[in-house]
Amino acid sequence: MESGQIENTSYIEEGKLIASLKAEINKMIIGQEYMIDRILIGLLSGGHILLEGIPGLAKSLTASTVAKTIGIDFKRIQFTPDLLPADILGTEIYNQKTGDFIIKKGPIFSNLILADEINRAPAKVQSALLEAMQEKQVTIGETTYQLDKPFLVIATQNPLEQQGTYPLPEAQQDRFMLKLKIKYPNRNEERSIIDRFSTENSNESQVNEILSKSNIFELRKAIDNIYVDENIKNYALDIVFKTREESVYITCGASPRASINLIKAARCRAFMEGRGFVTPDDIKAMVYDVLRHRILLSYEAEAENITSEDIITQILEQVNLP
Repeated sequence: MESGQIENTSYIEEGKLIASLKAEINKMIIGQEYMIDRILIGLLSGGHILLEGIPGLAKSLTASTVAKTIGIDFKRIQFTPDLLPADILGTEIYNQKTGDFIIKKGPIFSNLILADEINRAPAKVQSALLEAMQEKQVTIGETTYQLDKPFLVIATQNPLEQQGTYPLPEAQQDRFMLKLKIKYPNRNEERSIIDRFSTENSNESQVNEILSKSNIFELRKAIDNIYVDENIKNYALDIVFKTREESVYITCGASPRASINLIKAARCRAFMEGRGFVTPDDIKAMVYDVLRHRILLSYEAEAENITSEDIITQILEQVNLP
């Protein structure tokens, strides 16, 4: 751990930059610190984010505000039952004057995509995002186009018990680095929301650009140098492998993407706290967001109201700290 501790001071100033970014975001967003932190972790690690919560919890506003503060292109796609894959990716249009086909690019060609209420569209439309999310490219007709960098998808979904929702395919859920469960603000936060947003000029607040695209790539390089001890890596592996052990409550455990994303997310958390090394607490703080959508529950678990969070809690109690 010594090499990481020696370099620790070099991350303090960069940590202050993140703090100023969060302060700017808080000009528009009251509360929801958990959601803001996790979205920034996704941005700094290049991982996509899935947000689950009822409408009205500032999910869309947070995504657009983050885009403004880092000066990147932002597009919002409203997922509906009649949405087509071409509405997202784009399509070929025949030009009668020239006799050629021209490409009309869809909203996926942006830096930050808000896929709003993604589980209100059928599976075919949801899967249209897969190539873009994983390969950072889109194929229209016979031509493949590389997407601009950085590229981040923030998808929102309503709880499955709400009317008109479809479950996301397991393969698509695995493409999301983190899945967040967004809760109501507390009473004091909601009072502040009323004071700020209940007047005619409530939407006139503006946020300033704090970071640029080049800053994002520089910060990503710094995060790649965050020190992760071998014992920490083994701790993360022990947790992930526990999900794959035979259990009456688990049908399918977490994929290798979980191990990769758990380390990446822990590195980002350490960086945001101004540290040059990862601790077990970083792993424990990120493990729920990384694993909750990657554990496929059995009928027995659903019958006994056992959630993926319950299983993760049990695993943390069984795995020894490094």
